[in-house]
Amino acid sequence: MPDVARTDYGPLLERIAADIAPLIGSGTPAEYIPALASVDRRQFGMAVADLDGNVFGVGDWRVPFSAQSITKVFALALALAEGGDSLWERVGREPSGNPFNSLVQLEYENGIPRNPFINAGALVVTDRLQTLTGDASSELLEFLRQESQNPDIGFDAEVAASEQEHGDRNAAVAHFMASYGNIDNPVPALLEHYFWQCSIEMSCADLARAGRFLARHGLRADGTRLLTRSEAKQINAVMLTCGTYDAAGEFAYRVGLPGKSGVGGGIVAVVPGQCTLAVWSPGLDARGNSVAGVAALDRFTTLTGLSVF
Repeated sequence: MPDVARTDYGPLLERIAADIAPLIGSGTPAEYIPALASVDRRQFGMAVADLDGNVFGVGDWRVPFSAQSITKVFALALALAEGGDSLWERVGREPSGNPFNSLVQLEYENGIPRNPFINAGALVVTDRLQTLTGDASSELLEFLRQESQNPDIGFDAEVAASEQEHGDRNAAVAHFMASYGNIDNPVPALLEHYFWQCSIEMSCADLARAGRFLARHGLRADGTRLLTRSEAKQINAVMLTCGTYDAAGEFAYRVGLPGKSGVGGGIVAVVPGQCTLAVWSPGLDARGNSVAGVAALDRFTTLTGLSVF
């Protein structure tokens, strides 16, 4: 893998934006969350954060958007940092092959979610973080502010309310897992923290900075260690195999990087030992991933030769 950590990524990002321009506006914003359905699908931004703290961007890379499921990566990191590997007794590490909000596998597998990035698994992680910290959503928000070096990152109350109003399936999943003893906190409180977590707004610049600890093998922005190298590797591995809903195999084939997408149209991706990328475009494909975002990351790995393979 070439050493490009000190490269000026600006011209590369401009080329990528030009290459994928015909795809910007393709797809459909997340219509099942009304607060997201009205977002202008013609927006596109991309950022790269290198290991030295430099950030390069193109397009709408400084525009905040709803991070949604991307926050699951950071909640998982905090839960592992605070509580260790015992978390894996409550959630698996295998691709699900089913939609992210499916109930089907939980019944077959006694309330143990397949991985921490489907909704059931993310609820277990948030539940664990709530037990460990007493305030899961606020703990996550403060962590993201510190790692992104942006104290203005915050929750979007409209999105959180929209999630709550249309969160019946998440409530069903949580109650179902509670019936198997895999949820420790009261389900209503857990759901509230989960919906606030998903409502966090960040820009591509924020996400690229915040995710650098995964490219730095567990080291935070201030140089302290959040995760062991092994734990950072574990998260990157689960991102690669499970991070883009039930299209993770296609994403690994096309992009070849650990990545986590959200239905707000964002994707964060990691080149271990090199840099972190974030891309945003609200138009989603049938599996909930940004059409232009996946294409942009595909072009990045094609043009740079950077991947984990």
